[in-house]
Amino acid sequence: MSETRKLYYEDVYKKEFTAKVLECRKCEKGFEIILDQSAFYPEGGGQPCDLGTLNGIAVLDVQEKDREIVHYTKEAVEAGSEVIGKIDWDRRFDLMQQHSGEHIVSGLVHEAYGYDNVGFHMSSDVITVDLSGVLTEAQLAEIEAETNQKIWENSEVEINMEEQSANKKLITETLKNYNIEISSITATVGPTVTLYEIKPAPGVRIARIKSLENDIALSLSALGIRIIAPIPGKGTVGIEVPNKDPKMVSMYSVLASKKFQECKYELPLALGKSITNEVCIADLCKMPHILVAGATGQGKSVGLNAIITSLLYKKHPAQLKFVLVDPKMVEFSIYSVIERHFMAKLPDAEKSVITDSDKVIATLNSLCIEMDNRYALLAKANVRTIKEYNEEFIHRKLNPNNGHKFMPYIVVIIDEFADLIMMAGRDVEMPIARIAQKARAVGIHMIIATQRPSTTVITGNIKANFPARIAFRVMQMVDSRTILDAPGANQLIGRGDMLFTEGGDLKRIQCAFIDTPEVKRICEYISKQQGYPEPYELPEYKNPDSDAGSNGNDVINRDPLFEEAAKMIVVSGQASTSSLQRRYSIGYNRAGRLMDQLEAAGIVGPSEGGKPRQVLIVDIMALENKLELMK
Repeated sequence: MSETRKLYYEDVYKKEFTAKVLECRKCEKGFEIILDQSAFYPEGGGQPCDLGTLNGIAVLDVQEKDREIVHYTKEAVEAGSEVIGKIDWDRRFDLMQQHSGEHIVSGLVHEAYGYDNVGFHMSSDVITVDLSGVLTEAQLAEIEAETNQKIWENSEVEINMEEQSANKKLITETLKNYNIEISSITATVGPTVTLYEIKPAPGVRIARIKSLENDIALSLSALGIRIIAPIPGKGTVGIEVPNKDPKMVSMYSVLASKKFQECKYELPLALGKSITNEVCIADLCKMPHILVAGATGQGKSVGLNAIITSLLYKKHPAQLKFVLVDPKMVEFSIYSVIERHFMAKLPDAEKSVITDSDKVIATLNSLCIEMDNRYALLAKANVRTIKEYNEEFIHRKLNPNNGHKFMPYIVVIIDEFADLIMMAGRDVEMPIARIAQKARAVGIHMIIATQRPSTTVITGNIKANFPARIAFRVMQMVDSRTILDAPGANQLIGRGDMLFTEGGDLKRIQCAFIDTPEVKRICEYISKQQGYPEPYELPEYKNPDSDAGSNGNDVINRDPLFEEAAKMIVVSGQASTSSLQRRYSIGYNRAGRLMDQLEAAGIVGPSEGGKPRQVLIVDIMALENKLELMK
């Protein structure tokens, strides 16, 4: 008796093979044929055997006996001869798919409810799975939906039972050492983190479990452990433990998911996958602005690329425009090839990707003008939002001859915001605050990213208008509190591990990964498509800070606040640079030049050191006459 070489272990997709007949024995079923090697899978492990032919003779059954693969046929085959074996591939492939489906179902059941697969059997049309627990009809329906989703996504499903069991035991023992009893513990496996949900016994205070965060981390020998006490909406305490073998979430798996393909969001952002392997998609229109923070090398730039890519996949160039601000000059330069399709810029700008701080100020102020112009069009059309306006325009209810036009969404993305604040300060902050407060209804949305979310960079004014936050790993708890108003970001494990909130509960997400070559290929593909002759043109903006030599009689170079400031000074009877700063929230340089223009126009007197300037116009009527003569 000799052992048959099992070709089905070497190549599961082998459909045909050649073998030597070692024995041919008469039996009740017909003949037992033993080969030196075989690709026919025998019955076992709950799976039916393969069928097919040997030299055209039908193989009716295949069994394994004493390490021999026995093929049952109705006709004899001469011992010592060579045969060509052919697998019934349609049957084999069907069984392979069913077997894979059984593993997916078993894995998802274990993830969700902790039940084990204790046996299964497959037939041509029925699969029976035996579990160690009972599921309700609703639970079965949920598992069925999740299974279909996994199959549709063609995503990998891998459950490390040993790691889960060991961690459950260690968590239970650690809590028991501190006299904390639990009634149950279940595990939910994510791409990089596993969530262990424990249900404390009656009388156990949750604060005691929360205080053992470091002790549990020590027992598990793991970094980045986070305790959620309690999990919102559940009567359990969550312990997030990083996996020993984390899995990367590819951008393809997220974009190809049914959830993303069928979503109806206006501006869908494909962020990644949650701890339950669910694809996470958010609508930028509802946020309406995002604040992103994370230490260098923790995935912040990749996250911004994922956001841009998801928008490129979903929106037509007519529907969406980007304004990209890149002080580092290398992060967004890759998108310059699609400027005629998806970019917006100032009329005199050479590059679509903004790298100069002066250009940033001009662009942000131009966006404020664009915002005001759009609101004027909305008021003229008697609608409240850009969505309603565009629908009216598409259905030809608005006449282009009356100034109406289709308005694309504009997404402003600013990287390295801290650097801009250092360079330009309040001149950048003020237009951002204006846009954040008002621009939602007219389709202008902002995404601001920074490495260190300190209070000097992310002021209260900005935080108040950016309810949606994305936090990658930061080094200190104070940074986490600044960005999220809660600890947790300092306990992340990096490499795309992030916390996301839209103003409510925090969600832990593994950010989708897309590398630079992939982004290049996407941009090159778009650039080869028909585009517009020029990028989307923003309104022209004249920076008053650049008019150092202007005087009050120079109408063209006069500060936009000139007349308003003149009226305020005449009415109040007091004139100082500091009062202009406070009244209009402008920088010292601009306030100083504005005061020089008022002096040149004869509205205020010259500087007298620390004293307020003399107001030369006595009443508002005289001022209006003077302003009329200056025009």
